[in-house]
Amino acid sequence: MCHFSNAADVAARNQNAHEPMIPRARLEAIPFFAAFPRPAVKVMADRAIERKYDTAQTIFRAGESAAGLMVVLEGKVRVVRRAGGRAQVVHVERAGGTLGEVPLFAGGGYPATAIAAEPTVCAVIDRQALAAALRSSPDAPFVLLERLARRIRELVERLDRAALRPVSARLAEFLIARADARGRATIALGMTQEQLAEELGTVREVIVRELHALRGAGLIRSLGPGRFEIVDAPALRARAGDDEVQKVKPPTRPSSLIVGEGAAPRKTSSRRLPGR
Repeated sequence: MCHFSNAADVAARNQNAHEPMIPRARLEAIPFFAAFPRPAVKVMADRAIERKYDTAQTIFRAGESAAGLMVVLEGKVRVVRRAGGRAQVVHVERAGGTLGEVPLFAGGGYPATAIAAEPTVCAVIDRQALAAALRSSPDAPFVLLERLARRIRELVERLDRAALRPVSARLAEFLIARADARGRATIALGMTQEQLAEELGTVREVIVRELHALRGAGLIRSLGPGRFEIVDAPALRARAGDDEVQKVKPPTRPSSLIVGEGAAPRKTSSRRLPGR
């Protein structure tokens, strides 16, 4: 049974009085809120507060209690599960993504840790406001149910990739997806090797070894820290099993810029990746 009122709510409401509110128009521009009936949006907008996080700042830790639902307004959040000295990315959320549903509806603490992958802004909706929004329209609960169903599907697909595919195939798939997203053969990892290991469900040492193997096989060429050129796209697609599996959708910026880790963007000419 879901309980929407506890001591955490009282503390959250007291804290909310000192935190910035969010203009309703800004919330309505976010797909998550736009999917709700207008009465539900009004209830949430009247109670939502804004919280900002710097890159690499922890938003919440596994085991902590949740005061409400968090919706990403700007930026990117990596949700990571750590065990036995290893870490695995559970899911990644961008604008319109939600955080904290598990403890909100099932009780207990957060099952994983959320970290801002870049400067991030979230809207926080406390339990009481969310409960009122869900009661305001018979269609409102189905918006959350649909989102939770999509999350489960994504988790199952991620588990399949991790359990049934070797790291070499998952890495090749990641690199091909980066190139396809930009329409050219020169790419950047877009994250550290440690973060890439977490994304692919392995450790940094294995990523280093597999990148070295791809370079040695003549499939990719290093252009500097975190930047590569795909030299043999058909062979890399074959390594990924591109015709047999759904592509990984790694974190990307919607742009046509080459960026290295920590490097400023610079424009380059675009060309279609061969092998399609």
